Amino acid sequence: MKDAAPQTINLADYQPPAYLIDAVHLSFRLDPKATRVRSRITFRANPDGGDRGDLVLDGENLKLISARIDDSPLNTDEYLLTEIGLTVPAARLPGDSFTWEAEVEIAPEDNTALEGLYMSNGMYCTQCEAEGFRKITYYPDRPDVMAPFTVTVESALPVMLSNGNPQDPDFARNPDGNLPVSATTWHDPWPKPAYLFALVAGDLRAVSDRFTTMEAKDIALNIWVRLGDEDRCAYAMDALKRSMTWDEQVYRRAYDLEMFNIVAVDDFNMGAMENKGLNVFNSKFVLASPETATDRDFDFIERIIAHEYFHNWTGNRITCRDWFQLCLKEGLTVFRDQQFSADMRSAPVKRIEDVVQLRARQFREDAGPLAHNVRPEHYVEINNFYTATVYEKGAEVIRMLRLIVGPDGYDQALQLYFDRHDGQACTIEDWLAVFEDATGRDLSQFKRWYSQAGTPRVTLEEQFRNGTYSLTLRQTIPPTPDQPRKEPALIPIAFGLLSPRGVETHPTRVIELADAETTVIVGGLAEKPVPSLLRGFSAPVILDHTPDFTDRALLLAHDTDPFNRWEAGRSLARETLLGMLSDTNTAPAPAFLDGLMHLADDDSLDPDFRALALALPSEDDIAQGALEHGLVPDPSAIHATRKALKEIIGTHLRPVLDRLYDALDPGPDYSPDAIQAGKRALRNTALGLTAHLDQGARARTHYDGAGNMTDQLAGFACLLDQGDPDIAGQFHDQWQGDRLVMDKWFTLQVSHAAPDVAVATAEALTGHPLFDWKNPNRFRAVIGGLTAGNPAGFHDPSGAGYGFLADWLIRLDRTNPQTAARMSTAFETWKRYDTDRQALMTGALNRIAQTRGLSPDLTEMTARMLA
Repeated sequence: MKDAAPQTINLADYQPPAYLIDAVHLSFRLDPKATRVRSRITFRANPDGGDRGDLVLDGENLKLISARIDDSPLNTDEYLLTEIGLTVPAARLPGDSFTWEAEVEIAPEDNTALEGLYMSNGMYCTQCEAEGFRKITYYPDRPDVMAPFTVTVESALPVMLSNGNPQDPDFARNPDGNLPVSATTWHDPWPKPAYLFALVAGDLRAVSDRFTTMEAKDIALNIWVRLGDEDRCAYAMDALKRSMTWDEQVYRRAYDLEMFNIVAVDDFNMGAMENKGLNVFNSKFVLASPETATDRDFDFIERIIAHEYFHNWTGNRITCRDWFQLCLKEGLTVFRDQQFSADMRSAPVKRIEDVVQLRARQFREDAGPLAHNVRPEHYVEINNFYTATVYEKGAEVIRMLRLIVGPDGYDQALQLYFDRHDGQACTIEDWLAVFEDATGRDLSQFKRWYSQAGTPRVTLEEQFRNGTYSLTLRQTIPPTPDQPRKEPALIPIAFGLLSPRGVETHPTRVIELADAETTVIVGGLAEKPVPSLLRGFSAPVILDHTPDFTDRALLLAHDTDPFNRWEAGRSLARETLLGMLSDTNTAPAPAFLDGLMHLADDDSLDPDFRALALALPSEDDIAQGALEHGLVPDPSAIHATRKALKEIIGTHLRPVLDRLYDALDPGPDYSPDAIQAGKRALRNTALGLTAHLDQGARARTHYDGAGNMTDQLAGFACLLDQGDPDIAGQFHDQWQGDRLVMDKWFTLQVSHAAPDVAVATAEALTGHPLFDWKNPNRFRAVIGGLTAGNPAGFHDPSGAGYGFLADWLIRLDRTNPQTAARMSTAFETWKRYDTDRQALMTGALNRIAQTRGLSPDLTEMTARMLA
C-alpha cells in the first residue's frame, strides 16, 4: 500500500514538468518473480517549467537495485526513496541536461491489479494507462512528458513485442516470431507519454496480413493469439483493414509505422488499449467465429478495433496534457468510431443504440452522486474517471460541435488540429481554439459543456394562431455535486414539422438554444403542425415534453427521422408500463399494440430497426421514469409489469411475429454483416416475444437447430426464462472448454434467473470450478450479471444482493482495485428507492468504506456515493 493518504488532484494546480525527456532506452530481462528493468533516460530542463527543481520520479512496488546520473552512482543519501517515488535534489543534478540510469526489480507474477507489467496464463503483458508505468520503473509518469522509446526484451520466450518498429531484421522476415532468439529490440520514433508504453512476451501465434497506405507505404499487420485461437481472428483483421481505409478516406490520416500489432489477452481490466503500434485487447474483443460469437460480439469487435486504431492520431500522435483532459482523446475517438460504425452498418440503428447506452449509463451518472464534468476539475484516483461522462457524453459534445459548425467547418478544424498539434500534449482550450480559428465561431459558451455537470432539461410551449406556429423552448440544468448553479448551455435543437396527416411540411432545421429561453416562429400553415423535436438526438438533453397519444402515434407511423420514429414508440411503451405500474388493472391501449403490429409488419423498414422498436425500455429505464412521475420505484413490480407487457405484446402480435420468424430464417451460410445480423435480430425478437405461448417448444427447436452462437444464445435465453431444467447443463457440457462462451453461460444464468433466486444463483456460480474471480471477464460475468442484468434480483427486498456485492468488492479490492471500484457503481442509484432499500444499500456502502486497507480507488467511489 502507498505510505501516504490519498490526495486530491486539482486541475487548477497544474504545473508544467520541470524536466523533459529526449530519449528513453529500456531493457527487460523477464522473469515471473524477478524481472530486471534497466532504464537510461536523457533529461533536459523544461524552458517553460519555471526554476530548475528537484528530479521527481514516480515509482511504486519497485525494488531499486542501482541508480546513476551521468555514469556516476548515487549513494542512498543522495536521493529520497518512498513507496510512491524517488526524488533527487536539484543540488545533486549536474546541470540542465543529464542522463538518468536505474535498475529495478519487479514481480509480474504477483501483480494481480493488472496494471504495469503482469502475467496472464504464462504471457507477460502491460497496461500502463493511466498510471501503470510507475510500476515498471522510476519515471515522470504524466502524459505531458513525451519521448521516443527504444526497448530491448530478453527472455526464452519465442515472441517479444514492444512499441514501434522491430530492429531485428529476422523478426521482420518471420512475423510468426518462432525464432530461437534470446533478445529483440524495438524502436518507436514518435514521442509518446509513458502511458502508451507496451510490452508483450509469450508463446504466441500470429495471424498476419499487409496493408498499403495512401502514401504507398507497406504495413505488416499481425494479430497475436494463444495456440488454438488462430482461426478466430479473421473478422478482427478485416475490421482493422477497413478502419485503416476509412481513416484515410474520412480524416486523411495514414498509419505511420512499419508494423501494427494486436495482442489478445485473457486477463485485462479494460476492453482494449491503444499503445502505439502495439494494441493490447481483451480476448473477447478479438476472437470470434460464427459458432462461438454473437452478432453483438462481431459488432463490438469491429467498433473497438476501430476505436483503438483511430487513437493512433487522436490520442497517440496528439495526446492529452494531463488526465483532466481525458475527454479530449476519448470523446473524440468515440465519436470517430461511432461515425465508422454508422458507415459500416445502419446509421439510424447505430444512432439509436448509442443513445440507448448514453441514457442507460451517462444520464444515470449525471443524475446521481457520481455526476461530474466532461472535463473533471479534481480527482483522487484517475482510474475512477474512465466513465460514461468522459467517453459517451464527450462524444456527444463533439457531435454537437460538428452540427453547429457544419461538416465542412468540422473537417477544416480537424485538419488544422492535426497540423498544429501533431506531437503535442493538448487541452480542451487547444481543441476549441482550432474550431474558432477555422470557422470564426465564438465557442466560449459552448465550452460550458466541458465545465458543467448534469443533463440539461428542455421544456417547450406551443401556440398556433392564424396560420402561425410558435415554439418556445426553455432550458434548465439541475444542481449536481459541487455545482448548485448552472449557466445556460449552447444546445443545438434539430426539428421538423409534420401535418396532422403525417406529411412533412417543414424539413429538418437546427436552432441554437443559447439563452434560458428562445422562440421559433413558422408562418403560412394551414393547420396546427406536429413538431418532431431533437431529431437524431441532436443534443444530450432530456426533453420534458410528452405529446398526446395521437401525435406520438403519428410520429411513430410517419416521421421521416428514424430516431424520432423510434423515440415515439419508446415513449408510448414507457407510458404504458408506468400506467400498468400505477394501476395493475390498466391494459395497454389497443392503438399502441396495433401501432407495434403495423411497424413489425412493415417489410420496407430495416429489420434491425424493427427489432429495436419492439424492444421494451429496460427495468432501470422504467425505474427512472417512475421516479420522474412521482413514484418510488419498486424493482419487483417493475420486473413483473415489464414481463406482463412483453407477453401481451407477443400474444397480440403473434400472427405477424410467426410470419417474421419463418420468413427471416437466413439459412446455413452465416455472415456477420449488417443485413444478416438485422434479420437475425428481428427473428430472435419474434422468438423471445412468443416463447411463453408454447412454453418454449419453438425455442427448444430453435436452440437445437442453431448453426451459430447468435441463434443458440437466443434459444438458450428463452429456455432459461421458461424454466427448462436441463438447458444450462446441456450448454455447459457443449461449451465448457471455451472460456469466452462460458462467460456468456455464467452471465445468462444470473440475468435470466427469477428475481427471488437470482442472488442464490449467483452465489452458487461463484462456487463453480470454472469461476475465476481474479479474471475480470469472469468476475463481471457473474457479479455484473446480477447487478446490471437482473435489477429485481439485485434489489431484492431482503438486501441479499447488496450484501453479496459488498462481500465480493471487499475481496476483489485486495487484488484488483480498479475493477472493484468500477463494479461499485451498482450502488450509485440508492437514493431513488424506498427507505428500507436505501438503508440496506448505505449499510453495504458503509461496510465497504470501513474496511481496513481499502484501496484509494474504492475509497473514493464509496465516499462520493455516500456524500
